[in-house]
Amino acid sequence: MFTKKGSIQKILHAIKYKHNKDLAVLVGKWYAEDLKTNGIISKADFIIPVPLHSKKFIIRGYNQSEEFARGLAEGLNIPLNTSVLIRKEFTETQTKKSKYERWENVEDVFELITPETFKNKHVVIVDDVITTGATIEACCQLLQQIEGIQISVLSIAYADK
Repeated sequence: MFTKKGSIQKILHAIKYKHNKDLAVLVGKWYAEDLKTNGIISKADFIIPVPLHSKKFIIRGYNQSEEFARGLAEGLNIPLNTSVLIRKEFTETQTKKSKYERWENVEDVFELITPETFKNKHVVIVDDVITTGATIEACCQLLQQIEGIQISVLSIAYADK
């Protein structure tokens, strides 16, 4: 659970704002060790990180969720897919937004590419932190359009509000 000024916040800030993408990969690998005994996650077909818009990617230099997902994928030996889900619209940061504003901010900003690849597959959607769930929900709503898909969700932390 994410708490203000807690150790998880320090890790997330180091990953997201201090350009420590290696830490994100390491956290993913640690998390993977715990998940190896989880029969549901460890048998997934693909790991898909929540995408950043290309502008934000250029500004930050990497996608923190993708780096966390990379560690998970390596640790679980599950393919990482960074091309099926794209963020087609640049959105403002969600940090100071209410739950409803967050949902509005991500509504219709994602797009599926080659969804047939995921027909009857189990995918794990990965984000760094889940605050209200608006971003994950927007991604899942798109993926649910794929026939026979099973979706699991993972994050480094979630906010207790």
